[in-house]
Formats: sequence, C-alpha cells, structure tokens
Amino acid sequence: MAGMAKKKISRVIKIQVKAGEASPATVGKDLGPAGINLMDFCRQYNAATQEQRGFVVPAVITVFEDRSFELATKMPTTASLLRRVAGIGGGSTRPGHQTAATITREQLREVAKTKLPDLNTTDLDEAEKIIAGTARSMGLSVKG
Repeated sequence: MAGMAKKKISRVIKIQVKAGEASPATVGKDLGPAGINLMDFCRQYNAATQEQRGFVVPAVITVFEDRSFELATKMPTTASLLRRVAGIGGGSTRPGHQTAATITREQLREVAKTKLPDLNTTDLDEAEKIIAGTARSMGLSVKG
C-alpha cells in the first residue's frame, strides 16, 4: 500500500442475497444508489459464493468515492443454515405453536461451529444457545 493514496470510503452497505444468485434486479435497489457497477458486483459475489448455493450469504460492500468497491462475504445466515440441516424451505408459519421440523443436537452443533466466527463468542456451548434461540424463533425443535 506504500505510496498509494488511501481511497476515501463513501459508504458501507450490508446486504443478504442467495449465494450465486445476485443479479442487478436483486441488488439494484440496495446498491444502485451507491453508483457502483452492478454487473461487476454480481460477478464477484456469485463467484465468491458459488460453493454456498442454497444459503443466504450476507455481504459487506465498502464503496469508495471513485465508485470502486470491495466485497467481503460472511458466513451464511443462521436461518439458512438451520433450514439446510432441517431439510425445509422456510420456518414455521406459527413459531411456538407449530413445529416446522426437528433437528438433532448434533445438527445444532454443526450450525454453531459454522457460525462461530460471526458470533460474539468463542465458546461453542454459548454459540449453541444462540443458534438454538434462532431455531426456536423459526419453529424448529431440537431433540437430544
């Protein structure tokens, strides 16, 4: 970086898009106002997330004053990881009253391990509690 003038950041945008499925239509309303090249963004995002298809993968886009940008992808959302292990398309229509699916303690731990880098804890048991809370709010029950 030596000798290179630091680019001024004009804004940071966080979005959640399905992995490998970003298109100008899906990201336009969020990224259009930033003035960045939407095709470029979609190409980069889809390349970065193609291994995670089926998940919703949050991205943080740092937009610079010259309209260039940097893309950082995060872990898939907890809800999309839980839907994957539970084998369902969505959560319960009435969480707390109707169970959408049941997942095992091992599946919960798997999701907790995957999400650990993004959570405010380094303790796997603590992470499991956080994930279990999301599971409950989606109408999933955990057995075991």
